[in-house]
Amino acid sequence: MENRGRVIFLEEWLVQNSVVDDSIRSRVASSPSSRVIIRAWNDIRDALKSQSFDHHHLQFLKILCDSQSVLHVADPHAKLLVSILSLSDVSLPEESYPLFFRLLYIWVRKSSRQSSLIIDSVVEVLTRLFSERFKGRKNLLFFSEGIVLLGAISFIPHVSEKSRTVCLELLCKRLDEEYHLIGLSGGHMPYVLAGIGYALSSSGKIYFVRLLDFLFEMWEKKDGPCVSVSNGLMILHLIEWVLSNYVSSQANDKVNLLQSEVLGCSKQSYSLFALLMAAAGVLRFINRSGSNGFMDLRKSAEKLIETVARQLVSRIRSVNYSVIESKDSFLSQCLCVATARSGSISNSASLALCLAFALLGEVFPLRQIYEKILASPAHINEGSLLSDVQQHLSSVSFKEAGAMTGAFCNQYIAADAESKNIIEDLIWEYCQDIYFKHRDVALVLRDIKTQLLEDLEKIAESAFLMVVLFALAVAKYRLSPKLNPDANLKISVRILVSFSCMEYFRRIRLPEYMEAIRTAVVSVQESESACVAFVESMPSYNDLTRLKLHHTWLTDDVQTARILFYMRVIPTCIEHIPTTVFRKVVASTMFLYMGHTNVKVARASHSIFVAFISSGKESDQDDRSSLKEQLVFYYMQRSLEGYPGITPFEGMASGIAAVVKNLPAGSPSIFYSVHSIVEKACSLFRVDDTEGADLMKSKIGDWEPCQKLLELLVRLLSVVDVQVLPSLMKQLAQVVVELPKDGQNVILSQLSQHVAESDDVTRKPTLVSWLQSLSYLCSKGTNKTVTEGLQIEGCAAPMERGPLSLNGIARPIGTALSTHTRTRYNLQNKEDAYAGWVLLNVLHSLNNNCNKGQGQATETSPALLPPNAETDAAGFVPKRDFFPAASLMQW
Repeated sequence: MENRGRVIFLEEWLVQNSVVDDSIRSRVASSPSSRVIIRAWNDIRDALKSQSFDHHHLQFLKILCDSQSVLHVADPHAKLLVSILSLSDVSLPEESYPLFFRLLYIWVRKSSRQSSLIIDSVVEVLTRLFSERFKGRKNLLFFSEGIVLLGAISFIPHVSEKSRTVCLELLCKRLDEEYHLIGLSGGHMPYVLAGIGYALSSSGKIYFVRLLDFLFEMWEKKDGPCVSVSNGLMILHLIEWVLSNYVSSQANDKVNLLQSEVLGCSKQSYSLFALLMAAAGVLRFINRSGSNGFMDLRKSAEKLIETVARQLVSRIRSVNYSVIESKDSFLSQCLCVATARSGSISNSASLALCLAFALLGEVFPLRQIYEKILASPAHINEGSLLSDVQQHLSSVSFKEAGAMTGAFCNQYIAADAESKNIIEDLIWEYCQDIYFKHRDVALVLRDIKTQLLEDLEKIAESAFLMVVLFALAVAKYRLSPKLNPDANLKISVRILVSFSCMEYFRRIRLPEYMEAIRTAVVSVQESESACVAFVESMPSYNDLTRLKLHHTWLTDDVQTARILFYMRVIPTCIEHIPTTVFRKVVASTMFLYMGHTNVKVARASHSIFVAFISSGKESDQDDRSSLKEQLVFYYMQRSLEGYPGITPFEGMASGIAAVVKNLPAGSPSIFYSVHSIVEKACSLFRVDDTEGADLMKSKIGDWEPCQKLLELLVRLLSVVDVQVLPSLMKQLAQVVVELPKDGQNVILSQLSQHVAESDDVTRKPTLVSWLQSLSYLCSKGTNKTVTEGLQIEGCAAPMERGPLSLNGIARPIGTALSTHTRTRYNLQNKEDAYAGWVLLNVLHSLNNNCNKGQGQATETSPALLPPNAETDAAGFVPKRDFFPAASLMQW
């Protein structure tokens, strides 16, 4: 501003604060060398001496004007320019006059003390040029540069009253007679408004009122300038600048005059849009000044804004927003921008509602655009739609969306309860509309209108940010223990549902987003009914898989993003979800998206399974336990059928770990899980005998997937209960001995490390003996011989088993190892026989311990004796070292 100690060209300042097109921004700030500038002045001085003006003189004028930011025009230079303009015998080119005006304007604005004689001479020249030479001509550039120069001269503090009056009279006359020139090009509006601003800051009452009349009436004239948000912003900042000058010069009479003429009983001929922006300019000045001495002025400005908002709300609510009149549509945009730029403003229910309507209908007009596309999908005018969308993306309204949202949230916070309910309903319904319609639009525009779809999603991304900030305001100021608990729960659920609808448009991680979710989830967790309401709002399995407009659940990214949101929230309140609801609503969707190609979604599905298996409610513990057992069987099938490729190993591993840790000891589901992993590992790995046992081959051509499953089995050795451990050890051993040498070394190495790091004193001795025997067997003989030696009656090797049977899995493992006579040895030599004997005795001992732990009154099975072993008198086998020293494991 003028009192900030720096020179300001008012037209440039207005443009910079109005976010208008770059095409009408300030002149190019070229910086020619001082030599070029000196040469230009010398050449123009030669024109005066030679009494001639050629084309190259015009070029030097342009160079000087383009150097406005660095150019200093002194009194001698101004006198030179006036002298050339006063030449009667020289015919100056028409395009040279705006350049002369611009240089004189630079002199007026940059010189600290202009010569009064030169000022008077300039005024005389301007009077002659405006009244005679260009009378009746339609030169827009001459008009706009002349207006800003006249205004600037009238603003000079020490200008003579005569020259000031002549300038103001000439300016007002030119505006009244040639206002239609302003509408010919929007790029010249800043110059006209700057001239009016200078004049308003210097004029007396008579010219002050005339200038105000023109400023607020020209928008309503038939051939006047077009209204636009950019022009409105320039009016806003123009009034702010003028008021600043009034206060700095202590012109209180002009402040009162502005209040009475504009904010008080304004004339019927004044444009409502211009009055609205002027009131916002007044508020902006007051808020930025930090003074409390303008209370009457503030009240007048706020009253005008509230009146406009109330009229808009009454008209908008009476019709469908899609058929709102263009005038009201534009006015609501202006109200949004004005509120955002003005700063602090008193709260008003009408203003809050109006801002909500404007944001949803004008700033983020997705619903209107979607309706155009879906109305006739086969006849989309792509060029026209794309142009409209891109124009909106570059508009002032869209660029100011963040500030508008802030002002809107402030108004919402202070609104009454009824208004808050209405506004919340508007926002939540908007979110659901965008979700459903964007799915259809994305399907229509897929592959053929990608640019249009990308631009639409840019608008939607900004709309998502607006919803986040609004939801945070709702969460902070509505979710209070002082309010009705039922209302709190309803609001919390609606926040989460709305976020799920907009999740597809979330591109960044926002702290406000996380805070709003956290607040809503904490509220929902307090009530089972709220949890149920949230879960049941999730699209059902039938809706997800129903083919509507050729939507498929696997390729519908918008729907997938929404389901992902639910899957991330559901584990946080899993304890409060009844078993029946989980079975009916969640389970089928969870299993469906386990097979999704999006890793995030698949992993989230496994997280839900883990959360449910780990949960427990005393009220329905039996039903929950039963459902857990049932889900495990399908979980293993669904997970393993997509592995490797779709199923993320980490997610599946966490699910299996949850099963082992949370289901009852000896559960058939755990036996089934172990057996399924073993069979999957075997199916991934086959040894081609014709290629040699040392060649590892896989169905997918990679050893890693099989290795991960075997590593999982190794980790389970320390997790499964002792009833399942014998079965796991036996099946893992059968798999390991089937591996070629390289594979055996990898797994045995991992087994050694795992056992060595174990701190379980109960099972570690057993695992050490088992591992020593397994290591020895892997180092001796062929895989086929060893495998046959490990086979136990009734339990074929995994390679030879048929389809799984739940009865077979549930059968106690001890029945296969109960007596000495049911063991079949088929080993080649004494050492091999003894190694097999040790391995089977380990499993046999574990089985007996399991039976004792279960309180079974069965007779303990006798120990298995090694083949051809001699016993002493007490029936014990004498201590012997049947293992070659080289085969012992080093611990």
